[in-house]
Amino acid sequence: MSSDTVKLGDYLFTRLLQLGVTDMFGVPGDYNLRLLDYVVPAGLHWVGNCNELNAAYAADGYARIKGLSALVTTFGVGELSAANGIAGANAERAPVVHIVGTPPRQLQSTRALMHHTFADGEYRRFSAMAVHITAAQINLTDTTTAPERIDWIIQQALIHQRPVYLEIPDDLPDLFVSSANLKTPIRVPLVPSPPHEPKVISRILDRLYSAQRPFILVDGESRSLGILDELDALIQKTSWPTWTTVFGKGLVNESLPNVYGLYAASFGDKPAQEYFESADLILTFGPHYSDTNSYFWTTVPKDAVAITFRDDTIQIESDTYRDISAGSILAQVLQSLDTTRITKATGPSKVEVTTNDIKDTDIIAQNNFYRLVNPIFRENDIVLAETGTASYGGRFFKLPPNVRFFSAVTWLSIGYMLPATLGAALAKRDQNKATGSSSQTVLVIGDGSLQMTAQELSVMIKENLNILIIIINNEGYTIERVIHGRKQPYNDVPFWRHTQALSYFGANEDQIASSVFTARTCGELQEVLNNERVHSGTGLRLVEVAMEREDVQGPLLYLLNKQIAEEQAAASN
Repeated sequence: MSSDTVKLGDYLFTRLLQLGVTDMFGVPGDYNLRLLDYVVPAGLHWVGNCNELNAAYAADGYARIKGLSALVTTFGVGELSAANGIAGANAERAPVVHIVGTPPRQLQSTRALMHHTFADGEYRRFSAMAVHITAAQINLTDTTTAPERIDWIIQQALIHQRPVYLEIPDDLPDLFVSSANLKTPIRVPLVPSPPHEPKVISRILDRLYSAQRPFILVDGESRSLGILDELDALIQKTSWPTWTTVFGKGLVNESLPNVYGLYAASFGDKPAQEYFESADLILTFGPHYSDTNSYFWTTVPKDAVAITFRDDTIQIESDTYRDISAGSILAQVLQSLDTTRITKATGPSKVEVTTNDIKDTDIIAQNNFYRLVNPIFRENDIVLAETGTASYGGRFFKLPPNVRFFSAVTWLSIGYMLPATLGAALAKRDQNKATGSSSQTVLVIGDGSLQMTAQELSVMIKENLNILIIIINNEGYTIERVIHGRKQPYNDVPFWRHTQALSYFGANEDQIASSVFTARTCGELQEVLNNERVHSGTGLRLVEVAMEREDVQGPLLYLLNKQIAEEQAAASN
């Protein structure tokens, strides 16, 4: 075969490698085995997950750090197991290429009654399901168009910053296709400048110059907009008071004097809420207005004071300008901005967070745990806080520069964070190799969430990743207890011996002896966190801390108190 051809499997994985995807998630199945033969020869590392759901979660975490990821599952049983994770990536904008190995074309065209189907000859059901949870879908049917269609589907993931779906019949990976396209990089096309672009820039600059109480709010879709460098420049150039949403946390430098951390409206700092409500200009970037991310929409600014940057629209007060690049507009605004004409805004006084009131004999609780843990974070770490009490407490961490933070935002699939930690840590390993950094990945997770996806601890051990996992043992689904059924058995979970987890999941005796810690009091937790093996160690380490079953704070405390009041009212009737 000539040098201008390559086997389809090689073509696909070479394309992904060109875009920085160096790790492949997934589970082998009989319809994808021939395709998997090409993963390692193409230069990618095969991770191999314990199940397809975990693989999708891991690919999501990887994509949020690397900018793109991929997983491979088999037709039907495999892809449907991954569907929940793919849906979550869609909801929270993680570009994942979901590659599905399907039955050979001949079997599909003859409607053969094959396994992994409903035995009725219908092969398009599962792809129809994928339409609802992915941004684009492709079914490869021939070698002539395969390279262009592969390029297109990957490009769609990059454009939309959401998952895409690629079907590859089992008889195609070994067939030759043209390699010509491999010489041309896959890129996101530039958005042409619309006629109204100068007007938009002028209006934004006018508002910047006239504002007396400006407020910058960074939300999580700023990541998918690709404007983080421009945002950092804006925040530093203006020195204006800046907050983030839950989804936006970790996207700006919280060590800057004008960055205040999370804005939580009435659930957060009162002076921050007063400043927000009196602001005459609120610049919002990458909004993601779900109820959970916006504290029941209380952090959404009024149109009269807002300039909002989205994918391809910019809203200035009540006017929406379409087909416009937020990144390009922001870059031009920064270039034109005359800082001598903007106000020297001063935000509210910052609340100093200390641990002076915490005694060694205090039990570990939500109101002291996060303050004690916070000092172990280092520049360039990744910090994750699982759905539940951890997601509410973790969002008030003060992060060092260049620390990425994941918390429960909208999809709220309990168990997501542990496999996402695996994916993020694999991406971090590549970054550490490139920069010489020794940063690590830290996960705070509840005992109930851990039981959902604990199998991936074995993959973390196999990959020898630098991960610290802090398990909050509060005897069940505390977040569900405070929503409803605080005394109901359905919110309990089976008892697990967490200190024995490393042994079961494959760690050697030396790892086990030096990598498992427990704490019940604040003094014990301080001692554990001061251990160099914990705060600066390598490999997988587990710290189990005990908390009370109904110990919550923030919005969860409001829900708990409401439930208790309803119980007391019912009892008195």
